[in-house]
Amino acid sequence: MPANVVVIGSLNMDLVTRAPRLPNGGETLIGHSFATVSGGKGANQAVAAARLGAQVAMVGCVGNDAYGVQLRDALLAEGIDCQAVTTVEDSSGVALIVVDDNSQNAIVIVAGANGAMTPAVIDRFDAVLQAADVIICQLEIPDATVGYALKRGRELGKIMILNPAPASRPLPADWYSSIDYLIPNESEAAALSGLPVDSLAAAERAASHLIAMGAGKVIITLGAQGSLFANGTGFEHCQAPTVKAVDTTAAGDTFVGGFAAALASGKAESEAIRFGQVAAALSVTRAGAQPSIPVLSDVQGFKSA
Repeated sequence: MPANVVVIGSLNMDLVTRAPRLPNGGETLIGHSFATVSGGKGANQAVAAARLGAQVAMVGCVGNDAYGVQLRDALLAEGIDCQAVTTVEDSSGVALIVVDDNSQNAIVIVAGANGAMTPAVIDRFDAVLQAADVIICQLEIPDATVGYALKRGRELGKIMILNPAPASRPLPADWYSSIDYLIPNESEAAALSGLPVDSLAAAERAASHLIAMGAGKVIITLGAQGSLFANGTGFEHCQAPTVKAVDTTAAGDTFVGGFAAALASGKAESEAIRFGQVAAALSVTRAGAQPSIPVLSDVQGFKSA
């Protein structure tokens, strides 16, 4: 079946070390454990959408190394169409992650093959985009490619979602008119708007600013406080389900993938937001990134604690 959700973005191998604390400069620590886990915001969101009911295609780049094979295989195992996952002459993207006993972390990301995602790659797989209902982008590939993908998706009349992660500065002004749903977290909303986002009222001000910039609708994810939906005429604060959190890794990616899957299935916005929030809540009850993402039956059977 043609994919109804297409994700354009990053694929990274997460190299995760657990240690008693984060090391100081020049210091060597003895760690507790080490694991390699498939990740990258693009791949995480593709896995979330697939597990939550969508037909998904991934557009991205991996390196000609063992990690590239593993990253592709992980997506194929989820039933994701990988015809547009291109192997390039580079190392695959990696994230070097140290997590301490208090769950604080330090992360270094090396883009590797993700840096080879150019507008030409988007053009090469234009037929994949044409078949979609919803297209998702993030910011772990070159900005020029993100901007090109947004513009092309708008030309095709698709529902365009931008998860501006990781964002440290305002978006290019000409992107906003191509975005149907802008989905930042609190820190990203602050970086994009230049306004503090430290309360619900502050989130409303930031969302209003982003809509004034041209975004169609804004959903600011607020962690345990749920999310704020803004459409230019009003706001809706959507409470998060109550769960016992273990690890918040990939909760935002799970929300985005779940929201997109719900929209592609024909759910109304409010239903899609609730669906994404339940999926994200379930993800924080489990450790890891992709391993923590729930499947459709988990969400359908969820009962808040």
